[in-house]
Parts: sequence; structure tokens; C-alpha cells
Amino acid sequence: MGIGSSRPYTINSRIDGKTVLITGCNTGIGKYTAQELYRIGGRIIMACRDVAKAEQAAEDIRKVVSEADPENKVGELIIKKLDLGSKESIRSCADDIKQSEKQINILINNAGVMIPPYQKTTDGFELQFGTNHLGHFYLTYLLLPTILASTPARIVNVSSVAHERGHMNWDDLNSEKSYHARTAYSQSKLANVLFSRELASRLEGTGVNVYSLHPGIILTELGRHVDEIYFKGFRRILRPMLSPFTKSIEAGAATTLYCALDESIANESGCYYSDCAKKEAAPQARNDEDAKKLWEVSLKLLGLEDININEKQTS
Repeated sequence: MGIGSSRPYTINSRIDGKTVLITGCNTGIGKYTAQELYRIGGRIIMACRDVAKAEQAAEDIRKVVSEADPENKVGELIIKKLDLGSKESIRSCADDIKQSEKQINILINNAGVMIPPYQKTTDGFELQFGTNHLGHFYLTYLLLPTILASTPARIVNVSSVAHERGHMNWDDLNSEKSYHARTAYSQSKLANVLFSRELASRLEGTGVNVYSLHPGIILTELGRHVDEIYFKGFRRILRPMLSPFTKSIEAGAATTLYCALDESIANESGCYYSDCAKKEAAPQARNDEDAKKLWEVSLKLLGLEDININEKQTS
């Protein structure tokens, strides 16, 4: 299957009564993922930094789904404020969700930042590592009791083929000594795969499966900082050059939907997927020692205690 030739995922089931939380779904593949899961009856929590854009996205989704099939029984769309660059915002969102929701059947960690100029999160982490990895690590950690009470459940972490170029710079995770936007991005995407691997190991036997994936090359808002790194108008010049190798939004969301829904992988966990199929991740993403080290370092950076899964199940 070619880089840009994937087809949209064909959904053959419904998820009535199930709750799905998706981060960063006011645009791009996250928005289409929310649309399709709403279309098949899911209660969709749209956790986004910009509430106004999320509300507009929800309105768009309702309109598209209604116009396609006015008689279709749809789910619900709920907007929650979530800034993955702020521990305070993440905890506030998680507390709100734990109070209002009895279950989270599917958590899709979709939001991301790609190759921005050097910036730090509210809590002082390099923006890409802080948002793409630590933000989702913290959110998942806080929501685990609810997820564990909702089994069978799934956690889907959207990574990237860029993880293959990534290496964990343990001495400078926040790129304070040296910063290269693409290097930091690749590190954050490698962290997504390592996190998924360690989380899957810790959740073995609980009924919660974990998946990481590469959605494909898609020209979405994720690349909005490209012009800042190179020069204004670079994305416009780059777009026609990349178009033969890119996917549509619908095809880009296919592997996310596959990992969230497909029964053929119901007994798999900790694996990496691309084009709706299992794929071997890069060697550095299969390093169990690094996966464990990243877990421990992430806990320390966020000021968290380690998780006792059995305690979480009974809390």
C-alpha cells in the first residue's frame, strides 16, 4: 500500500452507550475521527485547547452527519477545555471528566504540536516533548481509574513515522542545551511509542489495550509552524510537491479508527500500526529499558507517584 494510497476505514459496528475522549479534535484527523465515532452512536468528549474552535467543529460535525443520513441515530458531542501544555488545565479537565463521566471506553491521545520555534509549556517543558508526550502521559495517568472501570477499553496514542528518526536525549529532554525542531519532534513521537509499550505492559490482564500508530502524511494544521521554521509561503510551495505522497483526512484517520474499533486486534496490546496493519516500530521504540526509564522520568518530571494498577482498579 503506497504512502498516500490508504483508503478510509470501513466501520461495520456501532458504539452506542460508549464514551470516547479525543484530544485535539477541532480540526484534521482528530475532527474526522470524532465525526465518525459520533456517527455510530458514541458519546464523544472533544477535549481541546480552543473551546470556540471546538464548538464550531462540533457544529460542523453535526451538520455533515445529519445531511448524510438524517435518520441515523447519532451519539453526543461534549466540549471540554484542555491545554496539554498546562498541568493545571489537564488536572482540571480530568477532575471534571471523572465527576461527570462514569466511563471512558476509548481514550484517543490525538493532539500534537509539530516543529514550532523553541517554546516552553506553562510548566517549563520544551513544547513538543511537553505537549505530545508529557501532557498525554499526565492525562492518561489521571483518567486511568475511570478507564480501568470501563473494560474492555482502549487507549490509542497517535505517534508518527518520525519516531524512526527519534532518540531519547536523556541529558537534555527539554532541548535547553540545543534545539532543532525536527529532532525534538521525532523525540516526542518516539516517546509516544515507548509510553504505549510500557503502559501496555503495566495494564496486561486488566482488559485495557494500548495502541500507537502512524496516521500517514497528511497536510493538516499540524504543520502550521513550517513557514516559521523556513520562510513564509514555504508550506504553499511544499504542498504540490508532497501531494502525490499524502493522504486525505479520511484516509489519515483510518488507522486511528482501526485501533479504536477493530475486533481483529482486541487481543493485541502495546503494538504499533500503520495503514490499518501492525508494523514493527523502529528498534529504539522497542527498547524495554528505555520504555521503563521514560515512564520513571515522566513521573518524576510531573511530580507523580507510580501507579499500582490493582489499587487503581479498586479505587
